[in-house]
Amino acid sequence: MLDFEYLAKYDQPSLKAIIATGRKYIRMFFGKKEVLIPVYSSVSDLPSNIRNKITLFINLSSARRVLSSTCDVIAEFPNLMGGTIFAENVPEKHELELYHYSQKKNVFVVGPSSVGLLISNKLKLGAIAGTQAKQLVESQVFTPGSVAVFSASGGMTNELIRLTSQAGKRLSFSLSFGGDRFPICTPVEAFLAAEKDTDTTHIIYFGELGGYDEYELADLIKSKKVTKPVIAYIAGTISDMFETPPQFGHAKAMASRGEETSKAKAEALRRVRIKATNSFTEFLSLVKKIPAKIHNIAIETRHASSLRIIENRRPSLFINSVSHDVGGSVEIVKQDLLTMVKKQSYGWIVASMLLGKPVKSKELAEFFDFVLKLLVDHGPYVSGAVNTMIAARAGRDLVSSLASGLLTIGPRFGGAINQAAQHWLDGVGRQVEAHVFVEEIAKAKKRISGIGHRKYRIDYPDPRVKAIMAFTGKLKYKKYTSFALGVEKVTTAKKGNLILNVDGAIAAVLLDILSEKEQCSDAELKELIDIEFFNALFVLSRSVGFTAHYLDQRRLDEGLFRLTQEDVVYV
Repeated sequence: MLDFEYLAKYDQPSLKAIIATGRKYIRMFFGKKEVLIPVYSSVSDLPSNIRNKITLFINLSSARRVLSSTCDVIAEFPNLMGGTIFAENVPEKHELELYHYSQKKNVFVVGPSSVGLLISNKLKLGAIAGTQAKQLVESQVFTPGSVAVFSASGGMTNELIRLTSQAGKRLSFSLSFGGDRFPICTPVEAFLAAEKDTDTTHIIYFGELGGYDEYELADLIKSKKVTKPVIAYIAGTISDMFETPPQFGHAKAMASRGEETSKAKAEALRRVRIKATNSFTEFLSLVKKIPAKIHNIAIETRHASSLRIIENRRPSLFINSVSHDVGGSVEIVKQDLLTMVKKQSYGWIVASMLLGKPVKSKELAEFFDFVLKLLVDHGPYVSGAVNTMIAARAGRDLVSSLASGLLTIGPRFGGAINQAAQHWLDGVGRQVEAHVFVEEIAKAKKRISGIGHRKYRIDYPDPRVKAIMAFTGKLKYKKYTSFALGVEKVTTAKKGNLILNVDGAIAAVLLDILSEKEQCSDAELKELIDIEFFNALFVLSRSVGFTAHYLDQRRLDEGLFRLTQEDVVYV
């Protein structure tokens, strides 16, 4: 589809979103450029700016989910015109329900079991006309024509498009009804659409044994509701050789009664002066006799040259939204690095890089700058510093010693900011009272990350926490900070050292700033927690402290560190 749109000179892909699970984006080519198509887990998750742009859909879900998923799409998108359904074996009851629902909502639906809908050089909805750019170019679907092509069979629809172009004709539009007994878009509706279409002068129809569609088409011709010339081929004459009616590939392709045979149907069409045949050779001969418009050979040659771009493209190995090289200069979040260094603070640069986009507020930049300084070290006594020093005294290099210290960061040391953010986001999101939240954690026999300290108490507060909380002065709502302080009030009533610690304070204030000043939604905050955005602050800052301890130990050069027997109690 995107190759069709590129060759049809679209400015950008019309595909706006995909409903699926397990991914956030899907990479696709638009010409030689890769584009990211956003993926949402449900229709209701689509933001309104995308929702209002949706006019067409393709349903690729399984047969059992076609009814519910299609109804969801029709109900949710206010500007929807129609779409196609790819799945086979959809229950007939569901097809009938979908037919009535789509009629009620004034939305067209092609299928089920359809390869889609094609309007030359304008729209390709589905696998119709082929799944490779080369097939599209060879079928000349980029030159608007005057012939409409219809068939229940997806394979035959694609074959007829190719044969029509080889005969020197060009399409106005084409669709595949699908081979089920109750297609939502019927042959009658397709013929009426062709009659109304001013670009269409002729209709090519591929029918088959089974059902009564051709008799309804004959009535259209007889009543002059369709006046344009029709060429029809009705497949399935071989069924006359069997004693009992055989079932062909489609659900509808079985002649249970005499009037459902291909010969009877062709004869019914001939009676209303349709050029109908049971011979494919004769059918092709009739197609070749359709008057052809003059084609723009230069345009068709241009499409052939554009095909080389598509055939020679190669997918990239990574997607990156942080930085890239532009003419020898580095750009960070779409801004020149040297210019940024002169104009922005270190906190602004770090926050922008971690978010993957430029920071909007000075509050976030200032808070990052402060926290990066605040967390730089907390003495040589903590586990990360100890590990770094031991590795340094063992003669390890800088990177190995630093990695040794960083590997101690986790839920018990330095890694609690992220979990604390999860606690505060959960509590505020559920609008639960602080005392209820504390009881929930206690019953689960878990610790509340961001609460508790070995050294400081309610009557001997941590001065760093006070400095962190000062950043809420310019905030209006402070819902996360208020919740965290509410939890602290409950926990300190139980034990004096269960205070809001540095990790918990940073998490609460950072959530408030991101929510109020950066307009991050709850879903975006959750994503930042999931990717450990909050812990990144500690890792970045404390790496400086660990490096300092490494260099200090190398300068002092005390030699290998080893515990004595007195340092270890054997049990």
